[in-house]
Amino acid sequence: MTLALLFPGQGSQSVGMGAALADAFASAREVYAEIDDALGQKLSLLMREGPEDQLTLTENAQPALMAVSLAAARVLKVEFCVDVSRAAFVAGHSLGEYSALCAAGSITLADTARLLKLRGQAMQRAVPVGRGAMASLIGPKTDLALAEAAAAAGSEVGVCVVANDNNAGNIVISGDKAAVDRAIEKAKELGARAIPLNVSAPFHCPLMQAAADEMAEALSDARIVAPSIAVVANITARPETDPEVIRRLLVEQVTGRVRWRESMEWMAGQDSGEGGVTRFAEIGSGKVLTGMAKRIVPDAESGALNTPEELEAFVKSF
Repeated sequence: MTLALLFPGQGSQSVGMGAALADAFASAREVYAEIDDALGQKLSLLMREGPEDQLTLTENAQPALMAVSLAAARVLKVEFCVDVSRAAFVAGHSLGEYSALCAAGSITLADTARLLKLRGQAMQRAVPVGRGAMASLIGPKTDLALAEAAAAAGSEVGVCVVANDNNAGNIVISGDKAAVDRAIEKAKELGARAIPLNVSAPFHCPLMQAAADEMAEALSDARIVAPSIAVVANITARPETDPEVIRRLLVEQVTGRVRWRESMEWMAGQDSGEGGVTRFAEIGSGKVLTGMAKRIVPDAESGALNTPEELEAFVKSF
């Protein structure tokens, strides 16, 4: 069995996230305390008690999701003697790429928390509220070609690009509100359903360039070392281990496409002795990536690791 660990991105947050891990394991509480200290705020209390509108703020949701993922990874290592390095690959969706890098030892926990706090703030500052929009194109007819055609139609009146290629039947577009509205109409003409997303900014599109510039400055001073295992990058959909390449790709990721479907397909098809990855485990809050895995690589085993019971069952089956 060849394993890949997946780290979730924004949208998987919820009040109470990670509380069961903290209640059950001192190692999880230690992770939350380290992050609270690094940020100078009681993020762990916000995660446990809310309020929801504060937790869902981009600057809080991003480090909070990382916190749960890294707490689960720490529990696996300390309580069950299963290190992340037992996986063949790690990958994270958008902000989850930072979680994956931290879990693989490329960036320290404190630095990851601070970088994600800044990333969330920078992304919110980059575009005035109301100017941008995002929409999910869904349905059996939805594929990358349809999404790109819809985005091209939107581009006639403003910025509009494919932001997240999640899986066939679920692709997200992002850009100027007028352009996204035009793209939605085109997508419907082509046979897709379109759902406007309740987001605070148009992520993963050229409108985020100011945020990318801020992250370039922050990342230039960050210590990044080679990860203990290959991290499949959003921008290239291929494993990366060179610290300077990782640094550059994290900047490009702010405005670039999340190539999640391609990343998953690459891992599942990669020739690695016994073949490609046959088991995907989503480590952290929610089960969004588990659902995507089941649609992209239905022959592989997939499941979530975000409760003590799920972690214990995983270890027994490993």
